[in-house]
This record gives sequence, structure tokens and C-alpha cells, in this order.
Amino acid sequence: MTNAPASSHLTAGDVIAASLGDVRGRVSVNQPLGARSWFRVGGPAECLFQPADTDDLVTAMQRLSPEIPVTTLGACSNVIIRDGGIPGLVIRLGGAFAGIEVDGNGLIVGGAALDATVAETSASKGLGGLEFLAGIPGSIGGAVRMNAGAYGSDMAAVLDWAEIVSRDGTLLHLETSALRFGYRRSALPDGAVVVRARLRGEPTEQSIVSGRIAEIRAAREGSQPVRARTGGSTFRNPSPDISDKKAWQLVDRAGCRGLTIGGAQISEKHCNFMLNTGDATAADLEALGEEVRKRVLEKSGVNLQWEIKRIGLKTSETKGDAA
Repeated sequence: MTNAPASSHLTAGDVIAASLGDVRGRVSVNQPLGARSWFRVGGPAECLFQPADTDDLVTAMQRLSPEIPVTTLGACSNVIIRDGGIPGLVIRLGGAFAGIEVDGNGLIVGGAALDATVAETSASKGLGGLEFLAGIPGSIGGAVRMNAGAYGSDMAAVLDWAEIVSRDGTLLHLETSALRFGYRRSALPDGAVVVRARLRGEPTEQSIVSGRIAEIRAAREGSQPVRARTGGSTFRNPSPDISDKKAWQLVDRAGCRGLTIGGAQISEKHCNFMLNTGDATAADLEALGEEVRKRVLEKSGVNLQWEIKRIGLKTSETKGDAA
């Protein structure tokens, strides 16, 4: 449902919204996003679309001009939305994409299903092998895109297939091999949206699966700042041929534990996590991350790579309205 104002002066967001026509999902222009992010920072979406279902998403993508950038947001747990907002069309999947159903020895899950909810469901159905998802904040779509992993497993180890809507509005069924998973990465095309996936499990006693999930949650609670305004791990662990140290060890060795810039701080509890202490901007968080990368490079010679996605425009890059 599109609500573009009848005005002689349309913003770029209005133009995008109008181009979607009579889609059934919710379309909004200049929609604030900061409150949706775990960091609680960031500017607005130029145009936000929450599709009613997969067919609605396909229709919208087919109508959208190929020049318009598309960004998909999930739970916003591992992302910094920059202060200037996100240009183009921002897609956020809602409840229609959060379904979870048993399929033999696995689960078919929607792209918006929360990782933790999938883990809990696997326990209730007596399926093991998906417990690691209890330790990953976020949703399945994002987990597929980045090959999310923790506590000894990752998506590459359990994914059978993913169903995606491509940037041109084609519904595709991709086997795991087509995604060419690597460490915290996949070959999922830019602009594509994961709408469903099948995760493979193993028949296991419910009590055993529930016990593993409890152990993972206790370990996470004890080592990570889970109750703070934070995201997931800030930096990827370097490959063993570059360093035998984990990212947090390199950050600690560089003296960055507790380092602050503006309202952003490196966690004292786990120094591969950044915090918004209350009044941070996205610029503060990004500047802090870059300062840590600089210090680690100087101290250890390792060029840490961001794991947190930074999306959108810096304030200095914001565009004016379309005529």
C-alpha cells in the first residue's frame, strides 16, 4: 500500500514509492531506522518497503528501476546504519517471512525468522545441529548472506538450499554449492533477498538439544555485553596464515579495551564488541572501529576486516530531493 503525497515537489523517496504501484505491503518514505538497529543509531530509509508475501516482493522488484539501489534489513543486529540514512529502496521482511515448519529431518524457515527462535524450535522438535543459532543475534536471511557461525558451526554446515528473490524480481532456488560459502561470506548476489531456507538437523533427544542451547546462552551471557546497545562481533578473525590470534586478542594487545570516541566505546567485557553508551552516532562507532584497526595494524601488523556491515550515507554524503 503506497501513500505518496500529491505534491508538485516529490522527494526521491516519493518517486520510488510511486514506481512500486499497487503493491500490497507497506511503503513509507523517509522512514526513521535508528530505533530498529541494535546500536540505536542511523538516519532514515529513503523508501522503506515491507512486502506482504513473496509474490508481493517479486512484483516490487520487477517494477523497480534497475538504477535504484536495494538494501535488505533483517534484525539489524550486525549493522551500522550511517547517519545520512540509506538511499534507494530498503526492504524489511515481516511476519509473513518468519514461519518455521518441520520438513523431515530439517526445518524450512523464513528469511525473517530469528536465529534464536529457530534454535528453540529445533529443540522442541527433537532436531540437533542447529543449537549454534542460539548464540547468533539476527535473522536467517542475514545469517545465510554472511554465513553466520558460532560455537563450532555455521550456516554452510547446515543449509540445504535457499530461496531468494533476485534484484530483477526472479524467484530462484539455490543449492548450498551455488552460494560458495566462505568464512563470514557467501556469493549471494547484491540486492537479492533470502525469503526461505532449509536447514538440516539430526534427530536428537529434546533434553540434549535444550541443554546445549542453555550452555551456549550461558557462555554468551558470561562473555559478551548482551544487555548493552551493541551489535555482533565487530571484526572478523584473521585467517590462520595471517595471525594465530583472534580479533579480540589483537584488539586487546593494541590497548583498545575500553577505548572511546564520542558515545562509542570498545566493550570492557569483550573487546571485539562496540557499545553505544547512550548518545553515540553512527559516525562515532565507525570512527572508533577505524581507530582500532589503525592501532592493531601498528601493533601487530594485522589489517583487521570489518564483520559488522556499515551501510548508507555519511552525513556529508546525503543527497538533495529529486525535482
